[in-house]
Amino acid sequence: LRPPIPRPLSRRYPAEGVQQRAEMWIHPEEVLLAGALWVSERANPFFILQRRRGHGRGGGLSGLLVGTLDVVLDSSARVAPYRILLQTADSQIYWNIACGSSRKEITEHWDWLESNLLQTISIFDNDEDITTFVKGKICGIIAEENRGKQGEEQEEDCGKFREAELKMRRLFGMPEEEKLVNYYSCSYWKGRVPRQGWLYLSVNHLCFYSFLLGKEVTLVVQWTEVTQLEKNATLVFPESIRVSTRSTEHFFSMFLNINDTFKLMEQLANIAMRQLLDNEAFAADRSLPKPCKTLKNVSALKRDLDARAKNERYRTMFRLTQDERLDGHTDCTLWTPFAKMHVVGQLFISNNYICFNSREEDLCQLIIPLREVSIVEKADSSSVLPCPVSISTKNKMNFLFANLKDRDFLVQRISDFLQRTPDSSYGDTSPLSLIGHSASSSIPSSSSAASESVHRGRHFHPDLPTASQGLLQLYHQDAPEDLGPKAMKEKMKEEAWNIHFSEFGRGVCMYRTSRTRELILNGIPERLRGELWLLFSGAQNEMATHSGYYGDLVEQAMGLCSLATEEIERDLHRSMPEHRAFQNEMGIAALRRVLTAYAHRNPSIGYCQAMNIVTSVLLLYCTEEEAFWLLVALCERMLPDYYNTRVVGALVDQGVFEELTRAFLPLLYEHMQELGVISTISLSWFLTLFLSVMPFDSAVLLVDCFFYEGIKVIFQVALAVLHDNMDALLSCNDEGEAMTILGRYLDNVVNKQTVTPPIPHLHALLTSGDEPPPEIDVFDLIKSSYERFGSLRSDVIEQMRFKQRLKVIQSLEDTAKRSVVRAMMTESAFSIEELEELYCLFKSKHMTSCYWGSSSSAAERHDPSLPYLEQYRIDPAQFIQLFTALAPWTCGGHTPTLSARLFRLLDQNQDGLVNFKEFITGLSGMYHGDMTEKLKLLYKLHLPPGNMYAAHLFISHLLPLTSELLTYVLSDDKVKDYRYYLRMWAKEKEPKRETIKDLPKMNQEQFIELCKTLYNMFSEEPLEQELYHSIATVASLLLRIGEVGKKFNNGSKKPETTAIQAPSPTQTLPTNPQQEEASGEGGSGESQVCRALADAQLESPAPQTSDEETKDDTSVSSYSVVSSGSLQCEDIADDTVLIGGGEQRRGSVLDVDWSITFEQVLASLLTEPPLVDYFEKKRDIQSKMAACRAQRAVERQMSTASDHELTQHSI
Repeated sequence: LRPPIPRPLSRRYPAEGVQQRAEMWIHPEEVLLAGALWVSERANPFFILQRRRGHGRGGGLSGLLVGTLDVVLDSSARVAPYRILLQTADSQIYWNIACGSSRKEITEHWDWLESNLLQTISIFDNDEDITTFVKGKICGIIAEENRGKQGEEQEEDCGKFREAELKMRRLFGMPEEEKLVNYYSCSYWKGRVPRQGWLYLSVNHLCFYSFLLGKEVTLVVQWTEVTQLEKNATLVFPESIRVSTRSTEHFFSMFLNINDTFKLMEQLANIAMRQLLDNEAFAADRSLPKPCKTLKNVSALKRDLDARAKNERYRTMFRLTQDERLDGHTDCTLWTPFAKMHVVGQLFISNNYICFNSREEDLCQLIIPLREVSIVEKADSSSVLPCPVSISTKNKMNFLFANLKDRDFLVQRISDFLQRTPDSSYGDTSPLSLIGHSASSSIPSSSSAASESVHRGRHFHPDLPTASQGLLQLYHQDAPEDLGPKAMKEKMKEEAWNIHFSEFGRGVCMYRTSRTRELILNGIPERLRGELWLLFSGAQNEMATHSGYYGDLVEQAMGLCSLATEEIERDLHRSMPEHRAFQNEMGIAALRRVLTAYAHRNPSIGYCQAMNIVTSVLLLYCTEEEAFWLLVALCERMLPDYYNTRVVGALVDQGVFEELTRAFLPLLYEHMQELGVISTISLSWFLTLFLSVMPFDSAVLLVDCFFYEGIKVIFQVALAVLHDNMDALLSCNDEGEAMTILGRYLDNVVNKQTVTPPIPHLHALLTSGDEPPPEIDVFDLIKSSYERFGSLRSDVIEQMRFKQRLKVIQSLEDTAKRSVVRAMMTESAFSIEELEELYCLFKSKHMTSCYWGSSSSAAERHDPSLPYLEQYRIDPAQFIQLFTALAPWTCGGHTPTLSARLFRLLDQNQDGLVNFKEFITGLSGMYHGDMTEKLKLLYKLHLPPGNMYAAHLFISHLLPLTSELLTYVLSDDKVKDYRYYLRMWAKEKEPKRETIKDLPKMNQEQFIELCKTLYNMFSEEPLEQELYHSIATVASLLLRIGEVGKKFNNGSKKPETTAIQAPSPTQTLPTNPQQEEASGEGGSGESQVCRALADAQLESPAPQTSDEETKDDTSVSSYSVVSSGSLQCEDIADDTVLIGGGEQRRGSVLDVDWSITFEQVLASLLTEPPLVDYFEKKRDIQSKMAACRAQRAVERQMSTASDHELTQHSI
């Protein structure tokens, strides 16, 4: 006995697939009140088929009430309004065994039950046996179906969530590619009235649906359109979330847990901003482990996003690499030998690290790479030290964790990760030995063969000098003993750090405490600066796990030429030119190699201004490889999105700085906003970490703090600078005066403890003639920044960054749109508003393909390095959709063919993509060109490259002429001078305005295709009969002109037989070889046109008639319909349309010598007033754009109304 087999999901109609999928057998569920909200439609002694009250036609007040109740309570009846119940005579309990979304689907279940079970269960005597048998049978069917799916990808989501996803797709017309993340019950404020409903948060859209007493509210917002996302509490909107777009604001309130909802909305909006910035579509994490048990109402995507958020916090907290994944965390205590106490905190385990963070801030932090772990063992448990675990490292450090809840499981997980961890190529016992170290391969590997193949000099290009240590050590002028008190201070710092190392450990496994921060604020000794930068930034971990990677990059990148390398060469000599290390080839070459290697590693960033300044400072204290990994940490983790073409990260932090100024210095903020100073000064401060605006010896101390604390130190110091100059800035009257005050202040921030020779600052040199202002000690500046603004928290800054990122990226998108519109104003006749709307539609089509897939990848269609006009590009499939929606010429079934020809014509570089400029060029000609321009466009569409078929047809006839031409050119004994070729190149580069005389002639095959296109264009016009008559007259006239021109060109020569056989795109190859001899001199061309018009009519989509829908074809009703094989072309009347017979159509006979020019086509069309009126008619694109904007709403209506039983309210 086989149950009904569900029909396969429809790929073309996603909504229909959703309805089919709702049809299902379900595990028997107990139902107490069978008739409360349901109407019985069929019944027998054992089964009842019911329909949800109000579903179908009618319903009245009860239908409205039930529909409202279903929406508020999130009832499954919204998706499956039909069900089948099992009942027995003596029992008051019913069992729900099947459900369906339509009568047809539920009837299949009903028929199967009557055919296969009804007769069997009728012989049972006991009602309990009947119930047990049917329930067992249904469960067996479901189990069998699940076994059949074991080889396929299993859905992790629970049944309730899958039901909600089906509702979302059905209500909003979403395809199957659109994945629901979570849904929440809330109220949407439409005006002053809250509408209770359900908020659906998908990967790409925010959707809301409400149905209360017949009032339906539907809202769909793309995340890429969100400009602001705020959680606030006011008297009008208590505990609400405000979602702002460019045009409207939406308020949602009455959430059960508003914090969780808002966090998820932030994540999804952040993903959308990343799509706009990098064009990276969201991809689910397939490596996420499956949960031990199914979580109710939690989707796999929600688990994925939660895991991503935890991973991001974990990586940020411990400065780990981007590929590190948190496996779990647990509460514990850590024994700290330096304090002789147990510290309470959390233990974090990931695939490569064991980390600890104390509950009390700055008390203790620990990072243990698994590559350094030698022993993990369970220690003896006691009442003082319950459930301890001891971890020993290769450099003889021991760590004791206790109070672990599940110690055995934890030790097993660490052991599993240790087995997958490759052996470390070096330990942490001697961090200074990393200088000049040579490693094995670009990817971590334990292969000894790979390591033996690498020699010490592999990292660097052999033709250039090698910097195997920090450049500062090579160009240190004065010996420490010559500096007196400064040298003693430096030695005291080194001794303090050595004591710290002996007490807290050295290397990656160091205990990081508040004492560590104090030492950093006092200044890092120059001998240890490179080592500690690597340690605190996390770059040392990345370098250890990617040994040899930098050497491979240098070998691959050196010698390559690109835009990035050109910019690098241009800026090399601008990088700290005042320092001796960069006044010779060694320093310049080292800087070139590091920047070029990074540009090769990360082409999306490549090279950005200010990277050279930061990298040159890194090279002073580190080797090339160390500087490279510090640059990686800086660009990809610590200052995300700073160094790209649009410096988005710096602009975001500029907005954060303005917000912080308003919070901490409100009076100064108001005045500075009037002058516009904050946005001007902060960009250079953040991009170069004050290195370009402050003396080097002082700025490098800020870099010390930055690598330990992160970006919050830069904000603190920037606020302290404004605070110290508040009185002077408040008295400024213009921007220039304020800039001068701040510039002179920063020039005089000095480091009185430095042991390096003073390096004059460039800005100080330019203003040295003025009276010097008082000096500011950099240590006092840092101390005051911590005292006044030390309350800044990194998590608060991240929250502010998200808020500003929405504004900045949307502002950049608006700027790009304005630039595009401004550039296209001179090249098209569309208005500014029309161009803006067309740009939004063009970009929306591109983004939709990023969401739901396309024939070409998103990276191929979006290149941020190109000009704004050429950044967004669409492929042929997307172009056809836009052409169909916006083109003024409706060609019915011929539209895809015409669209493909226009695409090939506009694709000038033949890369298979059309940018916005090319798209507007073609569309503007169709809407705003005069009759000549429109006809010229149509004419060119049927010539190569628009008509690729015709080009292929005649290529064999051009080959003999081409070979003769090449023979003539090659036989020329005179060698052309190079000036000849320069003149030819200059002529080709000159813009040449195309005239109608420049257009090539059209052959007979191309003319036939042109006639077919014109016929299809007139099929939906009010005056189609007059247009058909006119085009027939013009076609006949042009055929005669072509015949006369052929005879004239041939002159008195006997015409040779040059007719060739070729099929048209809609015709088949001939089967009768005598057809080639059947070509007539005068009738063959008209016969071709007649057949083409008949083919065009056959290609037009015939209306499908049904009981509910019949249409009259006015374009055919007034014509005589005859068979195309029954009349000669000369006998066809003006009002006769040819219809192809039942046999296979014969191939066309083409006359190669026949041709016409564009002037002849234009002159012939001008003789017919209906055609002139048609092409001179002004057409409005506004209605087309409005229809295109409403397309999603139309699709939504089609998806919800595809079942004829659904009512207007989709109950």
